[in-house]
Amino acid sequence: MAVRIAQVDPTNRASATSLRATLRILMMRLVKFRLPLAAATISCASATRRAATRVAPALAATLFGALSLAALPARAAPSIAQYDQPKYPASFTHFDYADPDAPANGTLNFENYNELQSYDSLNPFLVRGAPAPDIQNLMFDTLMQRSWDELASEYPLIADDVDVARDLSAATFHINPAARFSNGDPITASDVKYSLDTLKSPQASPLLNSQFSVIKRATVIDKSTIRFDFARPERDAPLIAGDIPVFSPKWGMTPDGKRPPFDQISNVPPIASGPYLIAQRKNDKDIDYVRNPDYWAANLPARRGMYRFERIRFKLYLDQYTQLEAFKAGDADVKVEYSATQWARKYVGKNFKSGLLKQVNVPDDPAQMQGLLINLRKPKFQDVRVRHALTLAFDYDWMNRMMFYGQYVRLNSYFDASPFGATGLPSQKELALLEPFRSSLPPEVFGPMVKQPDTLPPNSLRGNLRVARDLLAQAGWHYRDGALRNANGDPLTIEIIDDEPGMDRLILPYMQALGMLGIQAHMRELDSALYQKRLDNFEYDMTTYIYPPVTIPGAELERRFGSKAATEVGSENYPGIKSKAVDALVHAALAANNLDDLEAATRALDRVLINSYYLVPEYYSPNSRIGYKTTLAYPKIVPITYQAEDWIISYWYKKPQAALSAPAPVSAPSAAH
Repeated sequence: MAVRIAQVDPTNRASATSLRATLRILMMRLVKFRLPLAAATISCASATRRAATRVAPALAATLFGALSLAALPARAAPSIAQYDQPKYPASFTHFDYADPDAPANGTLNFENYNELQSYDSLNPFLVRGAPAPDIQNLMFDTLMQRSWDELASEYPLIADDVDVARDLSAATFHINPAARFSNGDPITASDVKYSLDTLKSPQASPLLNSQFSVIKRATVIDKSTIRFDFARPERDAPLIAGDIPVFSPKWGMTPDGKRPPFDQISNVPPIASGPYLIAQRKNDKDIDYVRNPDYWAANLPARRGMYRFERIRFKLYLDQYTQLEAFKAGDADVKVEYSATQWARKYVGKNFKSGLLKQVNVPDDPAQMQGLLINLRKPKFQDVRVRHALTLAFDYDWMNRMMFYGQYVRLNSYFDASPFGATGLPSQKELALLEPFRSSLPPEVFGPMVKQPDTLPPNSLRGNLRVARDLLAQAGWHYRDGALRNANGDPLTIEIIDDEPGMDRLILPYMQALGMLGIQAHMRELDSALYQKRLDNFEYDMTTYIYPPVTIPGAELERRFGSKAATEVGSENYPGIKSKAVDALVHAALAANNLDDLEAATRALDRVLINSYYLVPEYYSPNSRIGYKTTLAYPKIVPITYQAEDWIISYWYKKPQAALSAPAPVSAPSAAH
């Protein structure tokens, strides 16, 4: 589901769900639930009724065209899993974390879906404009549906069957003949091809082109069958194909039958493939979605118990403080809280005393990597010793004690709270991957996994700053004439940009510590549009950023850390990482044939990233903090991996009048692997 922009004050960028404005449009189903997956063996469930009619392998090769590798028998199945078998059999009726008997009625009054304070576009696939809240999730279905209680499995949605070539060079999807757009038109293979071709074209965001770059071409076999040929035989490719959002080529078409350029379709209501329609728009801060009474997929197993609200109403506020007051007054039904201070001190008042409102902490793994990015495109940051020194100046322990009420956990890994993060000494598999690059890597990469500096006794910030001063001196920066200067006499200055009101409470203590080193640091708060422009064009020294978590690392590694992405405007490689070692380890992760190989690659990558100090690691929250009206309820089982806002919109429901309270959450059963 959607990656969301954090409603962040200085007390939390940790449990935030954001990639900020760039990814708010593009990664909505691609990062956490519609996440890009890592290379691994693709497993299929038992063959469907259509498998018996499959042509023989030799004939299939003739019909489908020559593949880059010898065509082997495809495996037909209604669902696919990255490892072993899908948890749910072909006969499953609903996901364990869905309540198929939940009432389907009522209105959900929601506040800001992300950090956007307004919207000006109904097209979530463009880089230009601010899309209406949650429009992609609510109005655009994908070929298949990810489950939220497995590492990586997909189940039938628009597609009811998939054949994955054994050599992973192609996957063929069959479209459910019942699939319909909201205008009643059947969804065809041609519509799917149009959607993919459009998303990979210059008219859509370049990040979408990157997301689906593994798909070389789409070929329409017949009205209900489409084959995707892959540029590389990567294990994640079939699942990425299943993540394609589908939209109608008639969207935006003028009465005379002309279709405007896709990037000019921004204020025309979409022809939906998903469960909701736009009911009304009052202005650029309000929008109502209404459940499509003719939504064809409502009773599919992957949709049963999902989207139970008849109407979903978004009202956008200017800041998180106004949002909280509106929620406390009863104007909103639910609020996901991203401020430790507000959660600890502000959720009080008559509606809490009366029982109308309540708070709940729900476990939420894995962790995201959040930190202060360091822009290596600036010469002053290219020495790793300088970047290491900047990390030593961050006093997390004081912040957690004084500002966060002890609600956060320090990040020590890019893959914290998951099996993909490095711990202890490198394994033999990790060393085999790292050894070819020993001469270009910090020696610490080959030792115990680094732990971020702390200021708990007997350690102290002053002691950390002494180490930082020595590192800066080794890098050629010395204090003279009132500032830290290099051999040319240039002072070390740092501008930290942000677009969140109140972030100064987090950044100012850090700036003070930098000042003790002689570094002249200042903060500049920008409006969201200017901030995003500078971020997209890499015009910054440092800024706080969040890499949203994924259940299994995969294709997003290239976008975040690959050398090629470092020069692509609008890419996710914000630090500007250009490293042969990193590129090789990312490739090893994408080429992994099993979970052990993937873990070895990501752990080795983790060691290189952490010891290269591309950012100052901050912290994360192990829980989602949700305030809600007790007129709402949610299923007894909470999914293993979820985004709080998406979970609420997708699976919560209005409580029957007789019910008094929502059930207590429990963990979902683990997927079979």
